[in-house]
Amino acid sequence: MRRATPAFTLTTSSLTAAKPTSSSSSTKRPARSSGSWAPTTTAAPEDKAIGWIIGQHHAHMIPKGLPGEGNILVYDNGGWAGYGSTNPGAPKGVKAAQRDYSRVLEIDPVARKIVWQYTPHEAGFLVPLDASRFYSPFISSAQRLPNGNTLICEGSDGRVFEVTAEHEIVWEYICPYKGHISLPMNWVYRAYRLPYSWVPQAAVPEEKAIEPLEVKTFRVPGAAPFGPMSEVKVEGTIGYYSGAGHCVAATE
Repeated sequence: MRRATPAFTLTTSSLTAAKPTSSSSSTKRPARSSGSWAPTTTAAPEDKAIGWIIGQHHAHMIPKGLPGEGNILVYDNGGWAGYGSTNPGAPKGVKAAQRDYSRVLEIDPVARKIVWQYTPHEAGFLVPLDASRFYSPFISSAQRLPNGNTLICEGSDGRVFEVTAEHEIVWEYICPYKGHISLPMNWVYRAYRLPYSWVPQAAVPEEKAIEPLEVKTFRVPGAAPFGPMSEVKVEGTIGYYSGAGHCVAATE
């Protein structure tokens, strides 16, 4: 496990809606609408591989001196965007494209290719069965750190976590404070990690590694032993199998 880069700050801010822009008539340029980016059906293969970017936040070029310098890092929120034929989810043809999970993308702007990403798939979730476990339809951010890790702010859930280049979670934090004015949520607009040197008057704290809990066997004090209290076998019956009860298959 890599050492986490020290200290972070959280910021909140009001939101302003993105202004829609007109789609280009060119067959090679990506279509844009209301805070989204999408390749046309006749777009270049590189653009099609990137796919829809919906409601994106914190799109920026990774600064010089950091791993991935010059690449574009963006929090692709997901949600709803685009125009198309009417359907039950878009009765007026507005917000016709829907994706209920987020992606963090690192894009090489010259090759127009995704060179690193964090999606529900990298998080270990099944798509689409529980892909929405990584999802913030608004706000949020991503920051590349000096050690190559990436700090991700899943804003609507108030979740801030750091992952390695191999997608291992180093640590995570969930904001416990809920708003009481307009949005009764524990949302965090954006998060940054800062070096301890930014606060020179404070002592540098000692960093201690915290091993993650083994959730499959963890028991709270005083709880019953792990496993069923008793088992009954009925002759002629078929036991449980892994696909039982599944009505949707994973796509990734």
